[in-house]
Amino acid sequence: MHERSRTELRPVLLAPGWMAHAEGSCLAEMGLTRVLCSATVEEKLPPFLEHAGKGGWVTAEYGMLPRSTHTRQQRERSRGSANSRALEISRLIGRALRIAVDLPALGERTITLDCDVLQADGGTRCCAVNGAVVALHLALGKLVGEGKLTANPLKTLVAAVSVGLVDGAPRLDLDYALDNRAEVDLNVVMTAGGRLVEVQGTAEHEPFDRSQLNELLDLAGQGIGHLIAIQKEVLGIA
Repeated sequence: MHERSRTELRPVLLAPGWMAHAEGSCLAEMGLTRVLCSATVEEKLPPFLEHAGKGGWVTAEYGMLPRSTHTRQQRERSRGSANSRALEISRLIGRALRIAVDLPALGERTITLDCDVLQADGGTRCCAVNGAVVALHLALGKLVGEGKLTANPLKTLVAAVSVGLVDGAPRLDLDYALDNRAEVDLNVVMTAGGRLVEVQGTAEHEPFDRSQLNELLDLAGQGIGHLIAIQKEVLGIA
């Protein structure tokens, strides 16, 4: 089995068109982490945006299938309450995707990205962002093809990756085993132009300094550059 270097992504697959009925879909894989992303277009706005004159809305919902992990997780309806982690990740994905879209140009419609984790081995939120962008682009392209939009309102691609300090050294794209050992763990979302959308970071044991943060962000930027290139290839974008 190939031994990854500290600066190397896990094998990445972005496979569009996995769902027949969704306006856009993508199966995203990073190593053994697999997330199925689908985009649904609705010709309506959420109540808080009705008559606001601000254009459209992009949102996301994230969830994990019961056997996406080593032991079975209960479905939300069985627990009787929303999963706070799932809500937090849903909001992260939604924020990342809204940054990418010219919402006024979208018109008064809502696009919902459903990100369902089929198998988890670390970095599920980052994998979800990477696949959701592909599904979103396809859904917007369908609106253009149907004559509902004159141009695709996607302003930029975005991608996400995890980085961390493992045994004192920066490491790219943490799987579950590396994440468990990490002294510092960051999830980073960036645009195709290298601008930051979101940084979520935690020191697990000891604080880390600014120079280490800069090193981790630089490493994340390298990884995201590769992920953006894969998105472009899949979508046929120059």
